[in-house]
Amino acid sequence: MAQPIFFKQPAPTTLAELAALTGVVLADPARGGQKIRALASLDEAGPMHLAFFDNLKYADQLKATKAGAVLVSPRFEAQVPAHVAVLRAAQPFRAFVKLAREWHADALRPQSWFGNDGIAPSAIIDSSAHLEDDVIVDPLAVIGPRVEIGAGTVIGAGAIIGADVKIGRDCNVGARTAIQFALIGNNVLIHPGCSIGQDGYGFIFFGPDGHLKVPQTGRVLIQNHVEIGAGTTIDRGSLRDTVIGEGTKIDNQVQVGHNVTIGRHCLLAAQIGLAGSLTIGDNVALGAKVGINNHLKIGDGAQVTAMSGVKDDIPPNGRWGGFFAKPTKQWFKEIIAVERLAQRGTADPKGEGRE
Repeated sequence: MAQPIFFKQPAPTTLAELAALTGVVLADPARGGQKIRALASLDEAGPMHLAFFDNLKYADQLKATKAGAVLVSPRFEAQVPAHVAVLRAAQPFRAFVKLAREWHADALRPQSWFGNDGIAPSAIIDSSAHLEDDVIVDPLAVIGPRVEIGAGTVIGAGAIIGADVKIGRDCNVGARTAIQFALIGNNVLIHPGCSIGQDGYGFIFFGPDGHLKVPQTGRVLIQNHVEIGAGTTIDRGSLRDTVIGEGTKIDNQVQVGHNVTIGRHCLLAAQIGLAGSLTIGDNVALGAKVGINNHLKIGDGAQVTAMSGVKDDIPPNGRWGGFFAKPTKQWFKEIIAVERLAQRGTADPKGEGRE
């Protein structure tokens, strides 16, 4: 963030103004007139930058930083070099993000990649589609019959919106995304290269005539304030709908199988695989590369460690991990026990080298 050349640059702001804007305390009011022009990390910051510190892992970077000012908690304030102004914050990173959102609001929600403020001449829009005012459609996008798109929505270049799809207001559909058989709420952000609403992996396997395909006649329902990362695929349901709950944030390259229901305000990290007919409760957090078997239930507030394989239901607020996943306390005990056995075997290699 030292040189965010692709985004608007903020006007120089004094430390006193920054303190007022973020609700933090300037430790030395005499430095209130000092100006900051941009945000940066500790190791890249210069005298005109604001950085933050809230992790001892980066203590060496704090000692060596050339930043003009740093957001820091009272616990670590004494470690800030004398030449760096201190902005005292109970939650330094949260205050830093608050300022970043104010200064770089244009980075929060993608706009037209081509500066369009309307419909690009090369876009193809069926005559029966209905677009409200202030919809932006970038070049080569295709919008099919009876599609409805709400005001303030941006359709990226080369995106394809299939027949009868409904997209709410203030949404973003990334370039080269394909959407069909879907109903999408308001303020939904879909990053480039997603595939939403294709049929699920439904077959009767190993029949006399091979694998018999099962018709997939459900939909994808995406509620308000959802974000979907680049390259993610969401299959439509077979008999019931695939549902993504309000406020859920999905990372890049996630696979959501048919009939999956994901609750509200869940967090799904990159490369997760969710098998069909899976039910995930509200406020669930899944680490990167988690795989979950079909027809399971993951309770509200559950958390699963990255790279875990889940084959059993997880109760509400469960903390699970491993392969196959189990309660983390049990998993850690088993790991420690195996390590001790391995160390004992190395220390006393009975029969080693014997036939």
